[in-house]
Amino acid sequence: MLKNTTVSLIVIILFHVVGLIGFFVPTLTPLFLRLVPFHLLLMLCVVLYNHYRLDEKFLGFLILIFIGGIAAEWIGVHKHWLFGDYHYGPTLGIKVLDIPLMIGVNWFTLVYATGVLMQRSRLRSMLARVLVGAAILVLLDVLIEPVAIKFDYWSWADKVPPLKNYLCWFGVSALFLWAFETFKFKPQNIVAPVLLGVEFVFFGLLNLS
Repeated sequence: MLKNTTVSLIVIILFHVVGLIGFFVPTLTPLFLRLVPFHLLLMLCVVLYNHYRLDEKFLGFLILIFIGGIAAEWIGVHKHWLFGDYHYGPTLGIKVLDIPLMIGVNWFTLVYATGVLMQRSRLRSMLARVLVGAAILVLLDVLIEPVAIKFDYWSWADKVPPLKNYLCWFGVSALFLWAFETFKFKPQNIVAPVLLGVEFVFFGLLNLS
């Protein structure tokens, strides 16, 4: 199991380092942008591979967050009740009703990784884990937004994300993390939390480009 964990961590770090090179080198960037959906799928596979006991309960949670994420984004894009006035570009790949399927994958991966991080934390209160986890995801979104806008993951009508975006990210994240808590998964290994940490580094460095 330790060997599998090590291989997974190497995959996470290696593919993010390669991704950084692709985004920092202008001649490579168009190719790497086309690879973004495949990168998200690879990270999903790494998370699934490392989850202890892939059973119906876990599958139910995955489907719940995937569909919930897609639904939240549909409401945001089409009704503007959540997040603000925005639309998705081509970078995240195939869309259904103007919503990239990969955004559902991304919601699941980030929520799961944060849930496992909070599971491994010293916080004993479920409410504290949910609120701290939601705050962590908002901080990550602060780093993601400039990169997403620059590389056409999505764009905002007013060019910059409104405060409403971050408030809704917090609310939706808290709801999904509450769902994670109610499923009461057994303690998981460090792979998902490391992925979350690498995402912070990845988008933090891209903000310097």
